[in-house]
Amino acid sequence: MNERDALRALAADLPHAGDDAAVVGDTVITTDMLHERTDFPPGTTRYTAGWRAVGASLSDVAAMGARATAAVAVYADAAFDEEKLDRFVAGAVDVCEAVDAEYVGGDLDTHDEFTTASTAIGDLTDAGAVTRSGARPGDALCVTGEWGRSAAALRLFKRETDEAVERANDLFRFTPRVADGLALADRATAMMDSSDGLARSLHQLSEASEVGFELDRERLPVHPAVDEIAEESAERFELGAHFGEDFELVCAVPDEAVAPAGEACPGGLTRVGRVVDAADGVTADGDPLPDRGYTHG
Repeated sequence: MNERDALRALAADLPHAGDDAAVVGDTVITTDMLHERTDFPPGTTRYTAGWRAVGASLSDVAAMGARATAAVAVYADAAFDEEKLDRFVAGAVDVCEAVDAEYVGGDLDTHDEFTTASTAIGDLTDAGAVTRSGARPGDALCVTGEWGRSAAALRLFKRETDEAVERANDLFRFTPRVADGLALADRATAMMDSSDGLARSLHQLSEASEVGFELDRERLPVHPAVDEIAEESAERFELGAHFGEDFELVCAVPDEAVAPAGEACPGGLTRVGRVVDAADGVTADGDPLPDRGYTHG
């Protein structure tokens, strides 16, 4: 059973779950686990790990259109190195401060592999939660930011030079789109974050909203770092659309709301396609877009 099948199996017993975060009253809450083997390539600093781990949870809060308030994290390693622990906490504190939230603590444990679990909470605005299930045919398909930065970072980590590793760490420290999520809260009909990649996100939104999506490949804003590593346009799109772990927002927005939403989003908002009938499926330039992206494991 893969992760998505497991989530479907649990859905009936967990009525609050199913979107990027659970909604309990006016509060959203989400949790994530990352570990060294699959999430932190060799060369990832503990500062970057703290930033990225907590940032992943803050990104889920953003996807609900909520205001991030606080985060905690569990830190587990084979031995406690004071400097590494301090740097991890510094990264967690700084990513929280970047979105006007507060890092308020966590827990320590021992483990044979560096592992962290983070939890973030947020408050809903008067607009309420933006779920994955409200997209309507005719809406514009939009994304925030630029895509492929994590794919570029992974390639740079593998080069192992000091310059490449430093650049890779910079790329790994993404800014959670909390401010953008707030700007979209009363405009988007459906939204989620892109931790599993754009293509997989579109298939998840398609399933939740019972619609299809038509993506224009040329409109996808790809991060400049991808151009440094991609050898051809097909690879450029592959890294931007399928690699995942970029933590941008994917949303459906009524046509008339795209321009004002874009002006209000600090990370920028790009129209990359449109919502279509479910029978039309999920396509890119008219061809079926494979449901392929990041897989946890």
